Amino acid sequence: MAFTLTIDCGGGGIKGSVLDEAGTMRAQPLRVPTPYPLPPDLFVKTLVQLGERLPTADRVTVGMPGMLRHGVVVATPHYVTRSGPRTRIDPELVLAWHGFDARTALAEAFGLPTLVLNDAEVHGAGVVAGTGCELMLTLGTGLGCALFDGGVLAPHLEMSQAPVRWGMSYDTYIGEHERRRLGDALWSRRVRNVVEGLRPVFLWDRLYLGGGNSRLLTPAQLARMGDDVVVVPNTAGIVGGVRAWSLGTSR
Repeated sequence: MAFTLTIDCGGGGIKGSVLDEAGTMRAQPLRVPTPYPLPPDLFVKTLVQLGERLPTADRVTVGMPGMLRHGVVVATPHYVTRSGPRTRIDPELVLAWHGFDARTALAEAFGLPTLVLNDAEVHGAGVVAGTGCELMLTLGTGLGCALFDGGVLAPHLEMSQAPVRWGMSYDTYIGEHERRRLGDALWSRRVRNVVEGLRPVFLWDRLYLGGGNSRLLTPAQLARMGDDVVVVPNTAGIVGGVRAWSLGTSR
């Protein structure tokens, strides 16, 4: 039986566990705060140290925020900041992260086969049914997005950085900072407005809402989104680490 070390990397925390082939956790998830500033070498070191505290695995799945292509970072919104999300961007970190081959670096550091995807893609892998057009949106520090067609992962769309209203990006409009400022009720209304705005763009068969903040959506706003919108557990970000290896991809 193969065991998979899955690490879900967010703007505020990095958590991981080891799962068997059925997706059952073999250890309680461990979480560490995301350190800042976070150059790529410290990122790799942090993940390896977390993995050393968990049972032995045969392969590694890492989900991280940002635009990645074939395990190479094109851009990552949080890890280029000096002190964490919504703080000043460090130009040196932007250069350090752009083109960073995360998959190769982590595979060498762990000494194991490694898969590196956007964190929403790993979340989606844990919940998609594999039929029709399925969209995964994760609500946390910012907004994560992953699209699947018949279980096949589409090229990544970095929706989080697109403008939505008042000059704000999706990350800032419905991210954690605004949730705290507005309160759950008003924030939930914003999320519903975003869902309705994206509906004609994707025309999904099923929309999954995950991430740590999805559980804070008010029942009233969730009900108004429709039966094709489903809230899924945040643990999908770890459980999806097993299914991610069998995902079809159009990339």
